[in-house]
Amino acid sequence: MRTLISTPFVSLDGKLDPTGGDPELHSTRWTFKTVEFLPEAYEIKGREQEEAGALLFGRSSYQLFAPVWPGMADFATYKGMPKYVVSTTLTEADLVDDWGENTILRSLDEVAELKKTEGGPILVHGSATLTVALQEAGLIDRYHLLVFPVLLGAGKPLFSDADLPATRLKLIEHEVYPNGVQKQIYDVLR
Repeated sequence: MRTLISTPFVSLDGKLDPTGGDPELHSTRWTFKTVEFLPEAYEIKGREQEEAGALLFGRSSYQLFAPVWPGMADFATYKGMPKYVVSTTLTEADLVDDWGENTILRSLDEVAELKKTEGGPILVHGSATLTVALQEAGLIDRYHLLVFPVLLGAGKPLFSDADLPATRLKLIEHEVYPNGVQKQIYDVLR
């Protein structure tokens, strides 16, 4: 069974993507506009690339990353890695050609089947709506959180607000950086 890891940048109030307020903070730009950049705070991102076996995206995040990441040296390891996009609307024609194997999954049942295959961890980058759906379906095994010291207010939440049973987590790694960013890695206890 493969491990499914949610790897978001998240504000202290649990938002992945601000939707209101300052337009300069929309999308992932907020992470670099709210704190001083310190390379050591992103060490976990390099480790994720080394350990990952596949990437999983929602449609919006795939469409955001796919035109950019294939040509970036910082994400070269991801280029040849299998990528999966959970979408009911994307077609094969919507997938990029220069980013290795790209597969559309039409349901969370297909994600559950993917987890049963052989290979390294499956990383979920961004993908706020997908992450909430995966949490509600009990498919996330670990969270790699980089928590930024900012309250974004309006925005897409990391966690579901559905009436679900409590999910217990075990903190397995934690670090606080001088710019206030916190690395928090949790295993989901089952």
